[in-house]
Amino acid sequence: MKKRLIYSFLLFGATFITGCTKNFDQINTDPTKVSAELFNPNFLMAQAQIQFSNTGYDQLLYQSMWSQSLASTYDYYGNGDKYVYRGSAQDYKSRTWNTSYGAATLVYEMKNLVKGNAAYSNLDNCGSVLLVMMLQRVTDAYGDIPYSQALQAKSGITQPVFDTQQSIYTSMLSTLATATAALDASKPGPTSDLFYSGNITQWKKLGYSLMLKVAMRLTKVDPTTAQKYAEMAYSGGAMASIADDAKVQADNGNGNGNSNAAALLVTDDFREVRWSNSLISYMQSTNDPRISAVAEVSAGTGKTANQTEAPGISTASLQIGMPNGYDLNGGATDISKAPNYPGVSPADPSISTDAPAPDGKYSRPRFAVYGDRNGVNMLLTYGESELLFAEAASRGWNTGVAATHYANALAADMGELAQLNATPTAVVASSDIAAYVAAHPLVAATALEQINMEYFVETSTSFNFNETWANWRRSGYPVLTPVVYPSQFSTVIPRRMEYPVTLPSTNGANYAAAVGRITGGDQFSSRVWWDK
Repeated sequence: MKKRLIYSFLLFGATFITGCTKNFDQINTDPTKVSAELFNPNFLMAQAQIQFSNTGYDQLLYQSMWSQSLASTYDYYGNGDKYVYRGSAQDYKSRTWNTSYGAATLVYEMKNLVKGNAAYSNLDNCGSVLLVMMLQRVTDAYGDIPYSQALQAKSGITQPVFDTQQSIYTSMLSTLATATAALDASKPGPTSDLFYSGNITQWKKLGYSLMLKVAMRLTKVDPTTAQKYAEMAYSGGAMASIADDAKVQADNGNGNGNSNAAALLVTDDFREVRWSNSLISYMQSTNDPRISAVAEVSAGTGKTANQTEAPGISTASLQIGMPNGYDLNGGATDISKAPNYPGVSPADPSISTDAPAPDGKYSRPRFAVYGDRNGVNMLLTYGESELLFAEAASRGWNTGVAATHYANALAADMGELAQLNATPTAVVASSDIAAYVAAHPLVAATALEQINMEYFVETSTSFNFNETWANWRRSGYPVLTPVVYPSQFSTVIPRRMEYPVTLPSTNGANYAAAVGRITGGDQFSSRVWWDK
């Protein structure tokens, strides 16, 4: 795995698509360096996969709380929890852009290195699938983005045009149809692959499941195209079990620790970031057996215990979700004023310097699961795929039986939690899974709500908050109430990310043209094309 770092210098000039190209060719052909002719392009795949999957604050500060999966009284999280500018706001609203384009640059270079070489045809087509996965995240967050001219600074295109999201989606679906069909299990697969260790059969399933996800984004704006590609994905053969989940195992000992865990283990974050009431209360309403697998309260009392990295108490009946929009400032929005406030966790009398913990009785993500620096980053799962097939079938499309897909998804979503750690930690008993599935069949009259509420739980508990936020905007579920708080940058739950602050100076004309196409302008409250 260390070999993939050989080419990591590409990141420095390419994280921004308008990155510097000065002396690139000279550096790349220096006889003392690794040349394109000698370098194994496979190594770029693993580098791109770990970078793209390791989101950390990229999605924690904004998306996790806009979707009301998490909540926090810590001021730093005001960006997402309360829609107010707080620390590093401009930096973090650019993170989805920078991380995704940085990873995509590696994939683009990998594809350039193998272009026209039949021996690498599967690697090339896997790269096409990866590029769609990466750039879908960017366009879903920002709207119109560089796509057709993106990643080509090495060729002299340093100010790429912003393609319309509609044209991007058309291109992504066409690319997936071509690349996925071309994958050939009889030929060599990638040799540096953190998803599937080069298994082309699984890559093919990923391609069709990603096609389904891309297609279902269009249900509000182009249901005809959505149906066409959802049915294509079904007939092509999407993910068939949780063994097909697209995920990356972090490797903290090798310098690639799970950044979600690293962020949450900052003392203030660990003490004050909690599961949202929107999530926990819904799970409690359905007697969801996952509650004990994913949530806990501190095993001790007081501030010291609540900021000490130690396993807590996961008894389901003791879990309480925190409402979004509160702080520790002592005024009208202090957490103590929240409805049904459970009270402070009192100071530990055995610790002379201890203090009460105002958030101590609210449920945090289980330390053993989500504080694992070697934990897994989930990107796309069999359970998500089954839920989307269930929705497509509920719409009358030829994608199988909705109730069967839904039952499969419930079982998968609970079973896959055990994959979040190398040593299974978030484990739901098989008997509890079977009982829950039997007690919660899909009902035609409420199918869309059931399916998308489960999508909310699945993506939240797998810490895939980019997807939680995107599917909420598409489906309308869960039904969320916007936070009301002083000096907000949006009075509604944000529906897109503002463009990075650097773009007016680095790609001004194309940025201005893109902004001119946005109803409402470059604002958090504006909507991307598919969100109508």
